[in-house]
Amino acid sequence: MSKSPKTTGEHLIALYGHLTGVKREINIIKNNHLKHIHQDIDKIDQKIDTITNWIIYGLGALAVALLGQVLYFFSN
Repeated sequence: MSKSPKTTGEHLIALYGHLTGVKREINIIKNNHLKHIHQDIDKIDQKIDTITNWIIYGLGALAVALLGQVLYFFSN
């Protein structure tokens, strides 16, 4: 741990150092992490779309099969 500032000048220098560190961290988050998060969200979105489509197609096939069975039952 660094020693605590005692004068106003030392406080300003310490604050400037903190602000510079915060700016650097925000820059890293903006340029690096958000890009990766966006890519990960797109991958998850594609997987969810695929699963949803399979469920809808499966329910549609089941409905067609049941409709065929009902029509066959009533035709006899």
